[in-house]
This record gives sequence, structure tokens and C-alpha cells, in this order.
Amino acid sequence: MATTIKFAAFVVLLAAVVATMLPETTNAATLVVGDTTGWTVPPSTSTYSDWASRQTIKVGDTLVFNFPSGVHDVAKVTKSAYDNCNTTSPISLFTVGPASVSLNSSGEEYFICTFGQHCPLGQKLAINVSAASAPPSPTPAPTPRPTPVPTPTPKPTPTPAPTPIPTPKPSPGPSPSSTPTPTPSSSPPGPAPGQAPTSPSPSGGTPGGPPAPVPATNTPGPTGNAPGGTPTAPPPPSSAPTTSVVATFVVVAMSIAIGVVC
Repeated sequence: MATTIKFAAFVVLLAAVVATMLPETTNAATLVVGDTTGWTVPPSTSTYSDWASRQTIKVGDTLVFNFPSGVHDVAKVTKSAYDNCNTTSPISLFTVGPASVSLNSSGEEYFICTFGQHCPLGQKLAINVSAASAPPSPTPAPTPRPTPVPTPTPKPTPTPAPTPIPTPKPSPGPSPSSTPTPTPSSSPPGPAPGQAPTSPSPSGGTPGGPPAPVPATNTPGPTGNAPGGTPTAPPPPSSAPTTSVVATFVVVAMSIAIGVVC
């Protein structure tokens, strides 16, 4: 059973190969020269040339010349013999009718009848054989496109949240200590009668303050410069205004300014 199936498959394959190798046989045509007139002395010298002009003759076709044997023949000749109706050296000669001539090559072909004056009377044929048309190439079956396989999309890896960096708190700085406002001291009073004067400051006194005391030469007693007492010199007059004088001046100036504004 298996051998029979293989043999049948081989026969089918062989038939397909032969069909593709012999396109001319499949497309070949059989043409009857002169149609119903046949191959004979025509009524006009242009009868066969008119018939050939209406035909499409190609390689692989077959020409059929219908004539009674012994009355006509078919001679394949050259162009020169065709033009001059020269019957002495034909390429090939068919004497039995009907005669079938296969056309195996492209180009011009010439045929005449060698009987009597048949050729000069118009019993001759010139044809142009064209190359066989190439069979249409089979349309290849479309190749199915492969179905694309979807590529799995990778899941994004969660990014860990950044740990916030603690902001250092500024340490409280030492609060600025309040600087006590110096209170202007009043001018020291002069030395009381019977008291010893104070010694002068090494720096010569504070600017803007009371002048340094002058060393006394004697200290007045209860009754003046008594003998045996310590002589003292009266303090010199102050060269700078004391703080009380400045304060008094400021108060007076503000009073005057208030009065002017009012």
C-alpha cells in the first residue's frame, strides 16, 4: 500500500515537471493555410499574403496545407527562390496532401507550389514566425508573517525613600549682657576747711570732669594761715562746665524750643 502511494505521488510530480518544461506544446496552434480555400491556385495573387497578415504565427505552431496528392505540392524554399519562383533546389518538399509543417524556429518562412505556373499565379506563401511567448510565472503564495511574541514589560523596582537628614538646631548663644550706662558724676566739692586736699590723679584728671587739684602748700587753720598749720591753696576755677551746668543748659534750651513751637 505504501509503495502504491509513493508511485502515484511520483507520477503526479513528473506530470507537473513535464507541463512546466513544455509550454510551447500547450500554447501551440494549428493553422489551415487559406482556410476554406485550401492550398490551390488562388483567385488572386494576394490571396495567401492577405491570409498571412491576419494570423499570429509563433514557434510551435503547425501549418496544414490541404491539397489533393499528385495535383499540388508544398516546397519550403529560400527568399530568393520565393521571389523568382525557382523550384530547382527546395529546402524541403511535401508531395502528399494534406501536409503538416511544424514551425520550430522564429523568422521568415517561404513556401511555393512546384507544379507548372502555379507559383507565378499566386500559389505561394510568406510568413513571419515570432518567438513563443513565455508562460506567465506562477504567483508565489504569500509567506505568512510570524506573529510577534509580546515582550513582557519588566516591573519597575520601587526606589526606597531617602532618609531625611536631621537639621541641627542652632545652639542658643549667650545673650548679650546689658552694659550699664555710666551715670555722670557730679563735680566733687572742694576741700572743707580744716581737711587735707586729695592727691592729684596720675593721668591729670578725667576729660570733661573736674580739674586735678593743685597740691596745697599750707592748710588754713581755723583762723587763717596760722603758724604751725598746713598751708593750702584755694582750688583753681574749673575750665570745663560741670554736668549739672550742662543739664541746666539743656533744660533751658528745651523750654525755649517748646515755647517757640507753641
